[in-house]
Amino acid sequence: MEKVSTLKGIPGMLRPFKEYVTNMDLKEGSQIVYYGCPGTCTPFVELLSYAIRDMPVQNIFVPLLDESSAKSLVNVPKIGMQITGGAEKVDPSLIVILGGLSMDNVPVSAADMNAVISKYDCTVIGSCCMSMFEKSGWVNEIDFDLVIDAVIDPVDLYSR
Repeated sequence: MEKVSTLKGIPGMLRPFKEYVTNMDLKEGSQIVYYGCPGTCTPFVELLSYAIRDMPVQNIFVPLLDESSAKSLVNVPKIGMQITGGAEKVDPSLIVILGGLSMDNVPVSAADMNAVISKYDCTVIGSCCMSMFEKSGWVNEIDFDLVIDAVIDPVDLYSR
């Protein structure tokens, strides 16, 4: 993959995602399915889906690769996107893979992810922090259409 831009902060993650998804010209009711780790990836799923909250699509979160545990996301006014009840089915027009899945301590391999991807005819985006897809080798093993790689560095702590 070739670097095409460098941006900053949360808007640097969300704006290119929104632009890419908007330009996909998805049909009403199309599913965007996010695969990630429970807890650590969930806030990123909520942020990404919030960026496209006005689009007439379904946002679905799948913990790890367990599609039977898929949950819908809805826009809660004055709060943001929140995970709600179960999704009736998983049928993505777009798969978004969160970088947490590629971490060493997570029981998911690139081959496992590719097996899921192979079930669907859809676009695949990766969203990670700190070059996780590159460090894990997933960037070479998964045919991403787009990768958003955010850097959270430095993290400054202040105390009294």
